[in-house]
Parts: sequence; structure tokens; C-alpha cells
Amino acid sequence: MDDEFAKLIRRMNPPRVVIDNDVCEHATVIQVDSVNRHGILLEVIQFLVDLNLVITKAYISSDGGYLMDGKSANLYKFVHLKTVETNASFLNSMRSSVGVVPSKEYTSIELTGTDRPGLLSEVSAVLTDLSCSVVSAEIWTHNGRAAALLHVKDQSSGCAIEDQKRLLKIKKLLCNVLRTNGDLRTPSMSISSARVLHGERRLHQMLFADRDFERLDCVNYNSRPHVTILDCSDRDYTAVTIRSKDRPKLLFDTVCCLTDMQYVVYHGTVVTGRMEAYQEYYIKHVDGFPISSEAERQRVMACLEAAIERRASEGLELELYTDDRFGLLSDITRILREYGLCIRRAEISTMGRKAKDTFFVTDASGNPVDPKIVDSIQHQIGRTILQVKGNLNTPPKLPQEPARSFFFTNFFKGRSFQSFKLIKSCS
Repeated sequence: MDDEFAKLIRRMNPPRVVIDNDVCEHATVIQVDSVNRHGILLEVIQFLVDLNLVITKAYISSDGGYLMDGKSANLYKFVHLKTVETNASFLNSMRSSVGVVPSKEYTSIELTGTDRPGLLSEVSAVLTDLSCSVVSAEIWTHNGRAAALLHVKDQSSGCAIEDQKRLLKIKKLLCNVLRTNGDLRTPSMSISSARVLHGERRLHQMLFADRDFERLDCVNYNSRPHVTILDCSDRDYTAVTIRSKDRPKLLFDTVCCLTDMQYVVYHGTVVTGRMEAYQEYYIKHVDGFPISSEAERQRVMACLEAAIERRASEGLELELYTDDRFGLLSDITRILREYGLCIRRAEISTMGRKAKDTFFVTDASGNPVDPKIVDSIQHQIGRTILQVKGNLNTPPKLPQEPARSFFFTNFFKGRSFQSFKLIKSCS
């Protein structure tokens, strides 16, 4: 009955989308008004991100089961990057939320475990030895952990791998690669015949399940975000403020974290500047209660920091563009490994007969790469094939300490929930 009632409400109140290019000189304003449900805000943001739109400002309000969500999407700045205790049932529900479709073309492999130099090289070498061709892959590392989502196919047939004995062999050998002496966490691996539609969200979920938000004393991020969580007892909300260096897909990463942790954003605002971004939210758990303990508060803070840091462009960006061939990924990652480089993040893709791979690399200690090493690698691979993005000799500047948060102090002053309307601001 509840499900039928929800369907009736949606039919009576279909989504309304208004796109306006006149109200703001430098951006397109998109206003979304629809029946609210858990996860719909993330779906809207994910859709805009998939269109390579950059959200520069956002104002969010959802009361009484409705969502009013205004976003400014800058059409001129495109994204250059390609696109706790947990139980089994919760993790399975998380995986289903990313969207999977049956595939006869690819076999999906998910890996999580301890990060170490040469890990991607070893994984790709095993797949090559087993006649598996990597069609696409995304690899993230954070806080000493690594997560990889790979789509592979049989090299001879060009289709998904269906032989169960072969799949078991692949799983056994890759698990051997992931095992590390002295690791207290058991590596995780799964193989399926379904293609994951939203790889970036799945990588967030995989690292969250692997508890990468638990800090290591030796980890020191230069541009760590600043997250504060305060009680808002008069409105029965929890107030969250986030100050960090601005970058594409930042809003997606934070809302993805809150959504997968089963929190709902009831009100919020996002403002980005040249280098800094400010995000402020009023949230509750899906059960309708705000954060109720110091342990929960610390956990949410740690998870939001981790969600922002996972995609941080750590290291030097190298872009490979060449004719695709079997074993190419294994050869390239082996060369990077032989020169002592560590892959911090990678995106592998094939387009027709071309391969386009992006690697973010550091030396074995996490320091910037010696320009002489890069020059040697380019000489071996080819300078037109492997190109350096950005300035090799100049390390990225650290962001200045953001200004003090300004939104929450006056957000509800003089307002009532019944009279709350979409904030229109393009300043």
C-alpha cells in the first residue's frame, strides 16, 4: 500500500525542470522541483556531472516530501577527468544503487586491498597471462588502500568470460596478488557478468566498505578538507559545513558519501570560488533523527574527508593515447613500475582501436616525480604517445585557509519552513 501511494503521489506531481540562460550572465540556472525520495538529489547531481557540467552554486531545500533544488551549471568549464561496521545486506544494497546491467561483452572485476608500489602492474600482468583484455578500468588509492573496477573480455572471442573454471582461476590468482603479509584487513574481490553503470560511485562504496576513512598516522594530505558538524537542536537537524579546495565533481563526492551513509540533505547551499568551495548542509539520518553521539559525529566527519580526498589529483598526471593492442596496459604499468613510480589513481579506456589512459603518479615515497625520470619514460614510450599534463617542475600551490562559514548563522533567522523558497543568486 505504501508503494502504491508513493506511485500515486509521483503521478500527481511529476518532476518539473526549468532551464534559464537569461537570469545569469555566466552560467545556466537549472531548477528541479519534484517529489522527494532518498537519493534523488544525488541522481540529479550525477546526471549533470555525466553531462560534463560543473556545478558552481547550488541551493537545496526539501520539506514535506518535496524537493526544490536549484543549480548553476557552468557550460563553459568542462570536466577534463573521465569520466564502520557494515553487514552483507547493507553492502549488497549499496552495490545495487550504482546501477548494473547484464553484459555479454564484458566481465566486471572489483578489487580492494592494501595499496603498494606495482600493484596495478601485477594485476594487469596476471590478466594478460590469462588472455583477458582490459577494456576499461578505474583505480583509486587512498589512505594506504586501493580499489579497482575493471571491465575485461576474452582476448580471442572479444566477449565476456563465462567459463566458470577460468573465472575461478582468475579469482584465485588475483587474490594472491592482493594478499600482503601483516595486513589486518582481508582483501576483497568479486567477478560478475554485469557492467557497473556508475563506476565512480561504486569506487566510493568499495573504499568506504574497506574503511579507508580510518586515519593512518603517517598519512599527511597537503590540502585536507575542513569539516565541522554542529547540533541544530532548535530545528532538530545536524549542521555540516565543508571547506576545501574546489575541483570538478566535488559536490557529487560529498553528496554521494552522505547518501550512502543513509543521511538526507534537507537544506543546503554550495558556493565555489576560484580555488575554494564552501558546502553547508542540514541533514538527518533516514530514520528522521539527527546525529546523536560524538562517535557518530567523528565518523561522519572522517567519511566526508575521505570522500573528498579520494579523487584529489595526487601526483603528476600522465596521459597515454595510442593504438590499442592486447597487453598494452601490462606493458605501460610495468615500465612505470621499473622506473620506481607509484600509480595513485588511474583511468583506462578504449575507444574503437585507440587506447586513452590517464595516470597520476608519484615516486615510491609519495614525493613529486623527478623530471629526468619522466623524460626517460617518454623517450622509451614516445613523446607523442605519453604526455605530461600540467607543469612538471612546479608543485601545485596549497589553498589558502578558507574564510569563516557564513551561511548557517542566518539561514533560518526570520524564516519559517512553510515560507521557504528557492534562493535565487547568481552573484
